[in-house]
Parts: sequence; C-alpha cells; structure tokens
Amino acid sequence: MSNVVEKADDFVIVTGETHSVREFVEKSFREINITIKWRGEGLDEEGYNEGTGDVLVKIDPRYFRPTEVDLLLGNPAKAKRELKWEIKTSFDDLVKEMVAKDVEYLSKGHDQFN
Repeated sequence: MSNVVEKADDFVIVTGETHSVREFVEKSFREINITIKWRGEGLDEEGYNEGTGDVLVKIDPRYFRPTEVDLLLGNPAKAKRELKWEIKTSFDDLVKEMVAKDVEYLSKGHDQFN
C-alpha cells in the first residue's frame, strides 16, 4: 500500500502525549544547567533560578487562549492509519533540539527571537 493520499485531507500530527508548560520550562532550563523552582500562586506564580534567585519565568495573560482548556491532547490515529506515520522524536529529544537551536541562534550574535 502506498503512503500517497489521493485526495486532500486534514491530519493531526501529534504524539498523543500531554505535557504541561511547567514541565517544558523545567526540562528546557535543565538543558542549560539551570534548575527552575516555583513560587507564588495563580497569575503571580514565577519560576526562578534555584542557583541565583533570578526570576526567569513569569505569567503573561496576553498569551492565554481566549477559552482556556484543562487538557489538550491530540489523537494521531488517522495519520498513523492512513499515512503510516509514526512518532520518531520523544518529548525529551524535542526539548533538547529546541534548546540547542536557541543556543546556536544566540551564539551567532542574535539577541532576540523574532
């Protein structure tokens, strides 16, 4: 059977896993040897560098979804079934790749992520 789809269609390409923003932040900073700790509650919660006490993460309500949901979890079944698509990159590996690219970008003298 060919992996070619004969007509246009929509597919969800996801891991079928769920991860919190907190988990992503902690793993990302861990890649650059920073341990993030949390203090405060609600909109006043912030993440700080355990080693220095510097605040590195703050909540910005401008980035909230218009209708916040408790859980976002995509289902890749259709892509797996019809495209024979399989997950090749783990969440941990994705975080490592993303941080490595950001570090590379910054090392080339870029000071902003635009």
